[in-house]
Amino acid sequence: MNILVYGAGVQGSYLAHVLVKGGHDVTVLARGKRAEELEKEGLVIRHYLQRKTTVDRVRVIRRLESGDAYDLIFVMMKYSDFGAVLPILAENVSRHIVLVGNNMNTYAMQDHLSKHGKSPKQVAFGFQATAGTRTDGRVICIRGGHGEMVIGGLDGHVPFRSLLEQAFMPTKYKLSYHDQIDAWLKNHMVLVVPMNMVILFHSFQMRQVVRDDRRMRQLVAAMGEGFRVLESLGYPLTPAKQASWITGYPNLIRWALKIFFMLPVSGLIDGTAVELTALNEDFAELRERSDVPTPNWNALETDWLIQS
Repeated sequence: MNILVYGAGVQGSYLAHVLVKGGHDVTVLARGKRAEELEKEGLVIRHYLQRKTTVDRVRVIRRLESGDAYDLIFVMMKYSDFGAVLPILAENVSRHIVLVGNNMNTYAMQDHLSKHGKSPKQVAFGFQATAGTRTDGRVICIRGGHGEMVIGGLDGHVPFRSLLEQAFMPTKYKLSYHDQIDAWLKNHMVLVVPMNMVILFHSFQMRQVVRDDRRMRQLVAAMGEGFRVLESLGYPLTPAKQASWITGYPNLIRWALKIFFMLPVSGLIDGTAVELTALNEDFAELRERSDVPTPNWNALETDWLIQS
């Protein structure tokens, strides 16, 4: 299959690696220094937990032209970058697109591609369960197993599921289909946004995060408030056990997070203030529509905005 991975950060790099190992013709869209690194050194990934380094050769492009046709396009971008990419995707002739990553605005994105697409588009949304950072021309990737993506369509199914199965059949990468992917992504944001506000407040100094017990308590309480906001607006809590543990056992969750933040691996998780701002602003609209009070979320938000 002819597949484009749009974006060459941690997420895109690992997905491209998987698809290359699956025997596909993989193109990666990258720009600037990252494109030069890929052309010169190849796709270099240090698999942190597996203690190995892989190097793959991929075709590199810097721009997606309207006539460039691919069987599948995986867009692996920060949420704050999706807006700039959507018009380019709409102009392109390729039909099957998976938007992967943090997302609070799935319906508007699908609507844009449907209304402005040069060709009929079939769109799915996903989240890849990998993390890491990029340094010195290579990616440091943190993953369990061989990688996994939670994926779904907004009407409950993925219309091009057979193409996805074909793409990943030769690999050990796992696709987990979810029939309420918009709700799943919003539930995930309830975890990501407060956690990253605390981490970015302390500039990724994880020892400071652990010692800041007041904000750690606010962090867990803010997650609980976020779940209650979603529930009040009719969004299902999914995974349900995740929400019930956080709301039912906040002290246990706080200590579990502290233990995680003390591990060296936690310092390799990447995050940006620009993406966090975009996610938080969109979630603020849901908070305003809800009658659920969010004092802890508000306090974290205020502290983080003052700091930034």
